Amino acid sequence: MRILFVGDVVGNIGVDMIHEYLPQLKRDLKPQVTIVNGENSTPVGRGISQSIYKQLLKDGADVVTMGNHTWDNAELYDFIGGANRLVRPANFPGDTPGQGWTKVKVNQQVLAVVNMQGRVFMNPMDDPFAKMKELLPELDTDFVFVDFHAETTSEKRAFAMRYAGKVSAVVGTHTHVQTSDAQVLRGGTAFMTEAGMTGPADSVLGMQADSVIERFENQRPTRYTVQEVGPGILSGAVIDLNDKTGHAASIKPILISPQHPYQS
Repeated sequence: MRILFVGDVVGNIGVDMIHEYLPQLKRDLKPQVTIVNGENSTPVGRGISQSIYKQLLKDGADVVTMGNHTWDNAELYDFIGGANRLVRPANFPGDTPGQGWTKVKVNQQVLAVVNMQGRVFMNPMDDPFAKMKELLPELDTDFVFVDFHAETTSEKRAFAMRYAGKVSAVVGTHTHVQTSDAQVLRGGTAFMTEAGMTGPADSVLGMQADSVIERFENQRPTRYTVQEVGPGILSGAVIDLNDKTGHAASIKPILISPQHPYQS
């Protein structure tokens, strides 16, 4: 089983990069399941809209994951109940709308796609470690992919090592800068600390550089604005799983940027 995962889609440029390159990646890599993180995909870079959700699916996503900006576009409340391929963090507290995981059938196997959110330097959440332990029996499959949306590298790696051999893959999102540590952990769990973002390349994590620099220089609140012009970047990973065991055989980063043009 081959999984294609694409990191946080940011703003209009990110959506355009998906539209241009995802069909090409799917044609060339031939994944059975394609997962896209869409939590920054609105033009303002916060949340997701129904039209963008549908566009990501039309362009080839099988599942769309979210993160800490899940509820930043209020429109989500109007359609999340019927968005059966949209997955928000499973460890949101209380009776939260939407679903924290979903399943995709691949030939004779079933892949569970789970979204979790970290707690270090993030908004208060239920314990993702405990929530994963609770979910595993319910998922009832050896094929489990986790998008772990978190701030710190240590929390992402600790989660992956805690569930090494129990899930197929843990790939981090949220910090938008792709890491170079793609590996298969003991027990056959693919891991990558951060998939990276899909959005404006000439930016600071997708935002206009001037506003971010200003905040660092004067320490006063600044409104961040998505970079709307210039080249794009697409970041992610491709993961191969053993068809019988669900264990990962390999994980390789994907990066399309002005410095790394796409070669089919």
